[in-house]
Amino acid sequence: MSTPLLDTIKTPDDLRRLSENQLRQVADELRTETISAVSVTGGHLGAGLGVVELTVALHYVFDTPRDRLIWDVGHQAYPHKILTGRRDRIRTLRQAGGLSGFTKRAESEYDPFGAAHSSTSISAGLGMAVARDLEGKRNNVIAVIGDGAMSAGMAYEAMNNAGAMHSRLIVILNDNDMSIAPPTGAMSSYLARLVSGGAYRGLRETAKQLAKKLPKFIYDKAAKAEEFARGFWTGGTMFEELGFYYVGPIDGHNLDHLLPILKNVRDSETGPILVHVVTKKGKGYAPAEAADDKYHGVVTFDVVTGAQAKAKANAPSYTKVFGESLIREARQDDKIVAVTAAMPSGTGVDLFGKEFPTRTFDVGIAEQHAVTFAAGMATEGFKPFCAIYSTFMQRAYDQVVHDVAIQNLPVRFALDRAGLVGADGPTHAGSFDIAYLGCLPNMVVMAAADEAELVHMVATAAAYDSGPIAFRYPRGEGVGVDMPEQGVPLAIGKGRIVRQGSRIAILSLGTRLAEALKAAEELEARGLSTTVADARFAKPLDEKLILRLAREHEVLVTIEEGSVGGFGSYVLQLLADKGALDRGTLKVRSMVLPDSYLDQDKPERMYATAGLDAAGIVTKVFEALGQEEGRKARA
Repeated sequence: MSTPLLDTIKTPDDLRRLSENQLRQVADELRTETISAVSVTGGHLGAGLGVVELTVALHYVFDTPRDRLIWDVGHQAYPHKILTGRRDRIRTLRQAGGLSGFTKRAESEYDPFGAAHSSTSISAGLGMAVARDLEGKRNNVIAVIGDGAMSAGMAYEAMNNAGAMHSRLIVILNDNDMSIAPPTGAMSSYLARLVSGGAYRGLRETAKQLAKKLPKFIYDKAAKAEEFARGFWTGGTMFEELGFYYVGPIDGHNLDHLLPILKNVRDSETGPILVHVVTKKGKGYAPAEAADDKYHGVVTFDVVTGAQAKAKANAPSYTKVFGESLIREARQDDKIVAVTAAMPSGTGVDLFGKEFPTRTFDVGIAEQHAVTFAAGMATEGFKPFCAIYSTFMQRAYDQVVHDVAIQNLPVRFALDRAGLVGADGPTHAGSFDIAYLGCLPNMVVMAAADEAELVHMVATAAAYDSGPIAFRYPRGEGVGVDMPEQGVPLAIGKGRIVRQGSRIAILSLGTRLAEALKAAEELEARGLSTTVADARFAKPLDEKLILRLAREHEVLVTIEEGSVGGFGSYVLQLLADKGALDRGTLKVRSMVLPDSYLDQDKPERMYATAGLDAAGIVTKVFEALGQEEGRKARA
């Protein structure tokens, strides 16, 4: 039995030693290896399967890593990782100490730019191309953008800039969802090869120079006629208007089409070129082709049947609780609408959309637009719930400030994936929203301690019309508490005492409350009577509650699933302003995420690493008490 070709490929240099007629076998083996690996680790599957042939062709035609190859978004890049020296670690994807689920500069020289959020590749690629030109180098820069990333405005901003600069940049549009124009077999491929070739481009440039010698009105008509004729046969007029030379559409699974066109593009001396490649998500794996939405991101699955492993749920997910709670509120209030940015299932808005399709708006990967769009609806008396991951909301911060907060518009921000998120790692962690929202005048910020609290916070947001309000909740299951049938609006800026003690006070914001209660049990067993409070609100603070905790306890510990500069900082500011810190007997400690980016792992292990679990709280209390008191407590 012959050795599989993939076994002979350690780097793209090995791939480039093969003949073109061997590449089909390489692609087939690469697809099989990708499916096998993701079945073990889980992760993003459909998009990667769709670019197998494109990945092989790009590494075969271009001299990577000297030629810079940027994947946008990074979850297309699993086949790329296998071909670039990481096959031996591919079954560590998204695991602790393993490969990132996205491209990562620190991981490989073949990853020139990290990409976990979308629509950044053209901007980064243009920067690399300009740097290359300034240094007098000749390497190629290729940006592969797809899987919805072209819906974001940043991509067009970059294209507009690149077209104006005439930089030599290659953009591959991986069109795997909605074709701008469908590929039409042999004729489409022939025309793409023709217009990408040097002969056509040379003839076109010569004709342009000759036409410029004609009277202006004849030149203008000739130029429009050429553009119309080429646009009629090949499409791409929009990209041409942005200054790109358009080639396509072409079948992204046909190597006989891809290879000659990519070679033509590689050898081109003209300015920016866009190659429009049409692919199928999940290509070559029947279960993924049949349901590409369900196989975009997967847990572990059976390769033969495609059946994904089902984790035994102890409690509903926070995302589901949000979606169902919003539905209940919307049944009573026809002004409630839902907005999301290409993440309907990830945020629970898909559940809302099934019942209220005309009140549900998925704007694509366009968080900036989503926020201002919601603000516009708020001006007309509607109650928009803008559901966006905490980490993705960072992309729309200017809009949150200028279009919502300054105008004091009642936009409701539902921040999913707050805190640490596990396998997606630091790029998707919701670490900063408490800090970046809490500093804004007019903003109300809540954090749910459990799934029942989330129900009440959705009701609170629905009832609140005095300005913007945000509530955050984590990825994953709730803690298994009894669920209310209907949410009840909370008093704005009021927390609650969950457990009463006398010496130690733990003030929790968000879902660290369960760990705070565990810590209180251990502290109580060691003779330290402990109060546990749920702040509920990071802004406005419950000043009365906080000052009472400071006055009646020796140690006050705040804990949150966020960065420095958030809830703990607000509490310390309050205590300082009110003179509570002047009492020398009070010891205050603030527990936040470390000032570093935590790589992927299971969330519970990440929180333990961060010191934000019950053991970490107990340790912090002993540190505050000092060595002598700590020894007494432990005794």
